[in-house]
Parts: sequence; C-alpha cells; structure tokens
Amino acid sequence: MSTSSILELRVAVTTQDYERLVKFYCAGLGIEPAAVWNNDGGNGLMLEMGKATLEIFDESQAEVVDNLEAGRRVSGKVRFALQVPDLQSAMERMIANGATLVHEQVETPWGDINVRLQDPDGMQITLYQAAVVK
Repeated sequence: MSTSSILELRVAVTTQDYERLVKFYCAGLGIEPAAVWNNDGGNGLMLEMGKATLEIFDESQAEVVDNLEAGRRVSGKVRFALQVPDLQSAMERMIANGATLVHEQVETPWGDINVRLQDPDGMQITLYQAAVVK
C-alpha cells in the first residue's frame, strides 16, 4: 500500500477537434479508452497510461531538457513524456496518426532513447524507451 496522499494523477486536455485527438491518442498509442462519457452533448474519454508522475521544472531545467531532446527550447508549459516498450513502433504509429516530428531520436546521458513529437493540437510529447539494464 502506498503511503502517498495522492492516489492517481489525471491530466485533462481540451480540444477543438475531439474526434481527431481521440484518434491520434488511441490509434497512435495503440490503446483503447478505459471510460467514455457523453454528458449533455459533451464528449470525453479516459485513457489509462500506466504510472503517472508530475515533473515541475523551472525555465532553466525546461531549457536543459528541450536542448537535450530537441536541440533548442521548443516546448510549452506542459509536455507529456510517455514511456513505451518499442520506441520506433510507437513513433511510427503516432506520426501515421497526425504527430509532427519535432526532433529525431536522441540517447540521453542516462541511456534512455527519446524522440520529441507534437500532437495535432500542438502539445509536445516525448516518447522514450528506457535504457536496457545490463
């Protein structure tokens, strides 16, 4: 049992093109919705994305990460970082479903492989495959 006072982190994204973003994340990540809501003409869904953490950066740290992953400061105030088991496949699926490549894959100093993408609404996403522990 966790001793944390937080049991779950949820991030809510609002979009002008609901169907496009649903397709992007569901097909792009290869996942199905865990819940779907239709309330008073509004639509929503929930995607389970494994363990969640919240990183808080000052501008200097954001610049360090952006420089490492994208070669320059490019992300906004919020950026997703999603660990995937097969980076190449995940990247190809997301690009096929509307992602824009921001920067090619890079190996981090700690051995992860990261690629920076942008979703159809402009949200920056880091996909990463964790370093193989030897």
